[in-house]
Amino acid sequence: MAQEPILTARGLVKRYGRVTALDHADFDLYPGEILAVIGDNGAGKSTMIKAVSGALTPDDGEIRLEGQPVHFRSPMDARKAGIETVYQNLALSPALSIADNMFLGREIRKPGIMGKWFRSLDRAAMEKQARAKLSELGLMTIQNINQAVETLSGGQRQGVAVARAAAFGSKVVIMDEPTAALGVKESRRVLELILDVRARGLPIVLISHNMPHVFEVADRIHIHRLGRRLCVINPKDFTMSDAVAFMTGAKAPPGEAIAA
Repeated sequence: MAQEPILTARGLVKRYGRVTALDHADFDLYPGEILAVIGDNGAGKSTMIKAVSGALTPDDGEIRLEGQPVHFRSPMDARKAGIETVYQNLALSPALSIADNMFLGREIRKPGIMGKWFRSLDRAAMEKQARAKLSELGLMTIQNINQAVETLSGGQRQGVAVARAAAFGSKVVIMDEPTAALGVKESRRVLELILDVRARGLPIVLISHNMPHVFEVADRIHIHRLGRRLCVINPKDFTMSDAVAFMTGAKAPPGEAIAA
């Protein structure tokens, strides 16, 4: 690819006592692509994603966003830089409304004295923006923006989490097992959402164990093994069995994939 990656990591190291979770791991995400990250349990893929999303600080190595070195101390730092993450456990507050969840941690205050001194929230503005974002992603099957998230189905909740990420992720959206807890129909909707987000120009990192989903939507597949990037493959050139064989060490990846 001639274009420059939007998000890169080089030589990431993370140790927990004697356990090395990341062993000089590399990572590249290009503009406008869906990059799937796969690996066996314990391969270190979640640790790597936590490093690039600000959830943990690596012991060594460098992360660059749009070519500039970044040092995230928290997920909030990553969010401010334009990296949004949709977590497997949804990270939504069930008792709060859809609109409140969309703006959790970045509430809009009323203009003037009421907002500045009395910290009054501009609920009308938040509801309007939340409704617009959900409509944009075709999620307006949700009738009432003020209904509590706990009243939604699993797929609808995941939809709210994806819409929130798409609304505020200005540069990168990371999705950690977004279909793990969902049925077939709801998973299908989330995959469509992922493609919708990509169509709007946002690159996506998709961490998933679901090989059919990975092969359906990914442009490239990053295979993580033993704490580092083993190779990057094009799903059009390899089968799911190949990917699993590379991931488990049953088969060595081709040389050109290792250099990717």
